Amino acid sequence: MATEHAIGIDIGGTGIKGAVVDLGTGELVSERLKVRTPEGGRPKDMLAATEELVDQLDARLEGDKLPLGVCFPAIVKRGYTLSAANISDEWIGLQAEEMFEKTLGREIHFINDADAAGFAELKYGAAAGVDGLVILTTLGTGIGSALIYDGVLVPNSELGHLEIDGHDAEKRAAYAAMERDGLSWEKWAKRLQRYYSFVEFLFTPDLFIVGGGVSKHHEEFLPLLDLKTRIVPAVHRNNAGILGAAALAIR
Repeated sequence: MATEHAIGIDIGGTGIKGAVVDLGTGELVSERLKVRTPEGGRPKDMLAATEELVDQLDARLEGDKLPLGVCFPAIVKRGYTLSAANISDEWIGLQAEEMFEKTLGREIHFINDADAAGFAELKYGAAAGVDGLVILTTLGTGIGSALIYDGVLVPNSELGHLEIDGHDAEKRAAYAAMERDGLSWEKWAKRLQRYYSFVEFLFTPDLFIVGGGVSKHHEEFLPLLDLKTRIVPAVHRNNAGILGAAALAIR
């Protein structure tokens, strides 16, 4: 397969997804494969699960090893994971990029998962050509965030961990919190309103983008929010991490 293709792997708290991406169009050119994130999210188990997924994708490429990008639910700095969002605390302080490279047998580009989603929306989606400050949030197991200023990604913003009303914001406003507490769209939207109003006050952004799997239901909750800032769903929904990881694999 030609060099304008790369593999993107998106590691999350509940699942690990991957596909081959056309870097010119941002389209998936293979089926999206998924394996469950091992219970407990420990390094050895997650490395093995990621290797299984990459092997499945490689097998479809008939021996052609494409550039590979991996995004991960943690602060990532110089290849080290410095936090652990909804995975084992054993990841904190590990030289994770090197561990993945040894396990997968090739060089990779390693990045925070929400930052990868933000880069995908910058390159192929709702943030393309937008001036000023764009804040992407992913609503899922937690709340991930990406800051993009005049087309430049500012990594590791972690706005899901803002403290609001004495709580870590994602514990009350993530999609997982809606499911856990059995909330209606209207009741969940009230929690989102509190969250986005606070972020809006702190940063005065020019655009909010909402990603994660729940963004496919954006018409159920985005119209319920009252903000000064325009807020739109991510173009690439739950595939944004895969696209961003793949796009960054050749940088």
